[in-house]
Amino acid sequence: MSVLVGKKAPEFVSAAVVNGGEFVTDFSLNQFIGKKEVVFFFYPLDFTFVCPTEILAFQEKMEEFDKRNVAVVGCSVDSEHTHWAWLNTELKDGGIKGVKYPLVADLSKTIATNFGVLAGEYDYDEEKDEELFSGAAVAYRGLFLIDKEGVVRHQVVNDLPLGRSIDEAIRMVDALQYFEKHGEVCPANWKPGEEAMEGSHEGVAEYLSKK
Repeated sequence: MSVLVGKKAPEFVSAAVVNGGEFVTDFSLNQFIGKKEVVFFFYPLDFTFVCPTEILAFQEKMEEFDKRNVAVVGCSVDSEHTHWAWLNTELKDGGIKGVKYPLVADLSKTIATNFGVLAGEYDYDEEKDEELFSGAAVAYRGLFLIDKEGVVRHQVVNDLPLGRSIDEAIRMVDALQYFEKHGEVCPANWKPGEEAMEGSHEGVAEYLSKK
């Protein structure tokens, strides 16, 4: 599994569904370069059980992301047509109607592979002269915080049964934005309004002396 922190996020152009039901054929994260940070997350599959709890939880917190000028983008190995069908299914029927942020289609699994979150891998059987796939052909629950320069600054990857904390994603956005604005680093469990510290041994010692 790749560690992408400190590196440019892998580029892609793919189909997606935006605004809860509009198809686009050339969606790319490059549209946010120089404008917004991006929380780009993967989930295994549409029409499943844990996935809608996360997807809807992100939508419930969109006001928080919007006021921080952060784009939220989801991605799975489903097609844009399956995304559209799920987005147009009522919540009581297991759908995610009301979700407005983009959902990217990764039917070829190329995006998940490039971000290092595909739960299985391709191999080649020379005797049978065919390509085989071992593992689960879906994405782990990967989340990547990408800055305005297109660089990954934070990533976390959960196994398939383990849902993520959207509040923690927001906390990491706050920490990144605070660091970029003030140049101070954020200690363990830091939250807005709390004291940060200078990025030096002296700064750490001064911070700890006040605890």
